[in-house]
Parts: sequence; structure tokens; C-alpha cells
Amino acid sequence: MTRMLLLLTLLIALATTSAEAAVRAYVSHPAMQIPPPQLVDSLDDTLRKEQPQSNWWQENQTPSTRFRPTQLIAPASFIAVGALGVGDKALLRRPNIAIRDGFRKLSNGKQLHFDDYIQYLPVGLYLALDYMGVEAKHTIGERVAVGTVTYLAVVAFSQGVKYTVREPRPDTGRRTSFPSGHTTTAFAGAELVRTEYGWGAGVCAYAVATTVGVMRMYNGRHWFNDVVAGVGFGILSARIGYWMLPLSRHIFKIPRQGQALIATPIYDTSTRALGVSCAVQF
Repeated sequence: MTRMLLLLTLLIALATTSAEAAVRAYVSHPAMQIPPPQLVDSLDDTLRKEQPQSNWWQENQTPSTRFRPTQLIAPASFIAVGALGVGDKALLRRPNIAIRDGFRKLSNGKQLHFDDYIQYLPVGLYLALDYMGVEAKHTIGERVAVGTVTYLAVVAFSQGVKYTVREPRPDTGRRTSFPSGHTTTAFAGAELVRTEYGWGAGVCAYAVATTVGVMRMYNGRHWFNDVVAGVGFGILSARIGYWMLPLSRHIFKIPRQGQALIATPIYDTSTRALGVSCAVQF
């Protein structure tokens, strides 16, 4: 009995020793060795660099393109005041009529149509002032992108709201009065100039835009509240143009240098339309 116990103990000891040796040999194999923490961190950094980064929106941002809620205060205020004049029982109905009658006496039935042309002067300055020695914040390619988005917004606001509200015009009664499209166009350009070149050039552009708004009432084409709302929609359109610039840069791969602009005025004698032909070299 004692011999059997001794033999069993010997067999167990041999088995334990063999198992321990096998485990040590397996763990000591290069494939099973645990790398040091420095190597793990280095591998993690390498993997992060190899993974594509989706921060293109931040990379294409500039101070002019960042959205801030305070930027909505001015356009929202103008639009809200303009809306107070919509309808026969609107709060601004009497002031609207008084202003219309005052301009009728002033004009004595004579209309001046230069506002049809100078409404585009601010956006022309926006594109060209850089070539007149005024330093711009963005390249011509970027300004073209901002201007394009801005005037898409102008068309969407002016035409969309016109045919939704259907406010009668003060002269013909046609239901396309609110808001003033000319005013929206002019003030969009003025806000583009102010944002791009500062208040020095912006004041001049806003003076032109204000003249357009006044002439729309002088010619009897719009109510006072139509013009006020046009101011708001114009400023908002320009802000949208700048807010969307990072997306425009990303989609169209707009470079930030090495661009040139060639602009040629165009006048169509048959339609009496004035325009500008632009060619941008990237």
C-alpha cells in the first residue's frame, strides 16, 4: 500500500513538472509575448493617422463663415416688422397708405427706372473691389461661390414668399408685392460687401441698396413693409451664402490662391438688359 502511494505521488510530481514546462515554453514563444506599453501607444497612433479624418467642415471654416445666433437678430427683426403690414387689417396698413400717398405727390406720376439696374451694383462691387485695391477676405472663387448661394437664396425667398403671401401691389394690384425682390437683391449684395470688405465699403453698398428700396416706393411698385421685409431677406440670404461656404469649398475643391477674374460688361440693345460676363481662372 505504501509503495503504491509513493508511486502515485511520483507520477503526479512528474506530470506537474511537465505541464509547467510546457506552459512556460508556450508563453515564452514570440507570438505570445505581451508588448510593452510604449509599443501599444505607438501602434494606436499609427492606426489613428491611417484612418481618414472627417473634419473637412472645420478645416474649411473662417470667422466669416461661422454661424452665430446673434446674426439672425437683424434680418429676423426686419422680416417681422415687414410682416406686420401684410393684409387689409394689418398694423402697418395706415402707415403704408400714408407713405404711398406721400410718394405719389412727390413723383407726380413720373417714374424713374434706374433702380432696375443699380440693384445689381452691390454684388458687382462685391466681386470687383478686390481688383480695385480693396483687400478681400476670400479669393474670387470663394466669392463667386458665396454669391451664387446667396442669390439662389434671394430667388427662393423673394419668389417663394411672393406667391405664398400673394399681397397686392399698390399700383397694379398684382399679387406679387411682398417682399420687394429688388430690395432683397440690393441688400443681399450690400451685406456681402460689408462682410467681405468691412464697414468702409459696406456703408457705400448699403447706401445704394437703400436708394433701391426708396425708389421702389417712389415708383409706386411696393408698400413700405415690402421694402422693410426685403431688407431682412437680403441680409439673411447673404448670411446663408457665407454659412454654406465650407460646403462649397469641400464639394468644388475651391483653392485659396492662384485665381484670376476677367469681367466684361454686356448690354443687350433689344431687351435693354445690362449684365456682366465673368471668367474665373483657377
